[in-house]
Amino acid sequence: VMLVESGGGSVQSGDSLRLSCAASGFTASRYCMGWFRQAPGKEREGVAIVDIPGTTYYADSVKGRFTISRDNAKNTLYLQMNTLRPEETAMYYCTTRSWDCAVQRGARDFNYWGQGTQVTVSS
Repeated sequence: VMLVESGGGSVQSGDSLRLSCAASGFTASRYCMGWFRQAPGKEREGVAIVDIPGTTYYADSVKGRFTISRDNAKNTLYLQMNTLRPEETAMYYCTTRSWDCAVQRGARDFNYWGQGTQVTVSS
C-alpha cells in the first residue's frame, strides 16, 4: 500500500485548494479512505472520510466547505477545500484501512499513511 499526496500550497484566507492522494498497491474503492491534518503542537485530527460504500463523514468545522471524493478509475482520493481559514494551516495526510469506517474513525484506527502535503493559509 502506498499513498502519495499532492496539491498543498500557500494561499490566502478564503481561497480554495484541491488535494490529491494517489493510491497504489490496492484498489481504493474497496478501502475506507480519508484525510487528516496536523498542526504543529496539536494532535492529528480527522477532516473527512469516505467509506467503502461511499458514505462520507466530515469534521463539523469543515462541513459545507470541504468535499471528499474518490476517482475509482484513477485510484485517487481528493479533498476539495473551499473558503480556507488561517487556523486550517497544517500538514494534511491521506490515510486508508482495509475495513469499513462505520465506527472507530480516529487517527489511531488507520494503519496506512502518506507522507503529507503542507497547506498554509494566510490572513
